[in-house]
Amino acid sequence: MDGQPVNVLADEHKVPTAHLVGVCGAGMKALAELLDGLGWRLSGSDLQASGPSITALGQHGFRFFQGHTAENLPADADCLVYSPAIRPGNAERMEAARRAIPEWSYSQMIGQLMGTRTGIGVSGTHGKSTTTAMVGWILSVAGFDPAVLVGAELCDGGHSGRAGQSGLLVVESCEFNHSFLDFQPTHAAILNVEPDHFDCYADLPSLVRAFREFARRLPARGVLLVNRDCAAAMDSVRDVSARIVTFGNHAESDWQAHELTDGPDGIRFAIRRREEPWGAVTLRLHGRHNVQNALAAAAMCAELEVRPDDICAGLSSFGGVRRRFEVVGEWQKVTLIDDYAHHPTAIRATLETARQVYGDRRIWCVFQPHQVSRTVALMDDFASSFASADEVLIAPAFAARERVQDEPAQVSRELARRIAGQGVSSRFTESLDQILTTVDDATRPGDVLIAMGAGDIDRIHHELTRRIR
Repeated sequence: MDGQPVNVLADEHKVPTAHLVGVCGAGMKALAELLDGLGWRLSGSDLQASGPSITALGQHGFRFFQGHTAENLPADADCLVYSPAIRPGNAERMEAARRAIPEWSYSQMIGQLMGTRTGIGVSGTHGKSTTTAMVGWILSVAGFDPAVLVGAELCDGGHSGRAGQSGLLVVESCEFNHSFLDFQPTHAAILNVEPDHFDCYADLPSLVRAFREFARRLPARGVLLVNRDCAAAMDSVRDVSARIVTFGNHAESDWQAHELTDGPDGIRFAIRRREEPWGAVTLRLHGRHNVQNALAAAAMCAELEVRPDDICAGLSSFGGVRRRFEVVGEWQKVTLIDDYAHHPTAIRATLETARQVYGDRRIWCVFQPHQVSRTVALMDDFASSFASADEVLIAPAFAARERVQDEPAQVSRELARRIAGQGVSSRFTESLDQILTTVDDATRPGDVLIAMGAGDIDRIHHELTRRIR
């Protein structure tokens, strides 16, 4: 039984309780951290073992159950919140239905929380996590004390959810399964729109329609920030009520970045607002794509009336989020980098950044495709996106939400063949052990090894560092 959590949220004198099913997922962890900060009593379950962030919540009384059984649902639960991966036949959801306990999806819960606050939704195919985290970080540094929900952990602090005491709520707004249409933002950003989520959207026009529906949820008093360089993003904001503000490289953009200078510790650039000098930022992150993320964050915070000096200071102190070109250590004098890229555009940006940072050093990319459907639909784009790498190892596809048999290996073999056809050394690897053996035998001191993908490919770095220990 899906319902509206008005009874839970409206009573200021009651400490609400919630049971979170699938709590180890990135968004659900962030939600747990936020609700904990608001004083909720929480419990949760997942098939995965609890990680550090869930363990930390245990210090505040959070009860974690590994596995799903009806007995996990507490007797005093006011509601059950479930992740997108949890189906109606889940034992805990069935128990909630039997006991007439309201059930809400992750996105429905956020929509209700946003309904009592000034919501800022950051959407787009790429850059959502980083830009959301940047906006939340700037507002926090500037003293605005926002609530924040990010689908990735911050490198500084390790959290992804923050309660805040003000009326602001900054949320990463994902288009998967139209979930961002459950939100009620006052302001929003559309960073870019590219073909993706082929299990939800048959083509680009259907994806644009979803973003347009999201944009139309903003009230007339709201601000809609959009990437002027992206035609599909601009198409998605036609006939909206909110005031449109643009950013990007296009000459007609309201917000632009100029005078970019790369350095060993990041990138420096100047910001112009409607052709007028506005401020300068020294970003601790690498990559031109992060300049655009920072520009979007600066523009959004400026529209929220944050002072320019505070915005520039916040961006300059921002340390990034996990698995976004994250240098995680060194193994046998090989630099190890973890990255979440799983779309051709993101892969290309990440590898071009690696080439800019590491110059002539040999770059290895161990890539795990995410979903068979995405890999097949964008095969040609994937094949051309590894041009900046020297050696590419392709693991079997991570078949999230898909019923498959031999397809994960088949499509990865084909991708490795296509990459090799582009003149880049590439091979298919059947298992983690084969990847580790290849890396152990073929890498040499000074190489750079990037584990890339949205699945569990980061296990490679964990295994390499475990061997050292």
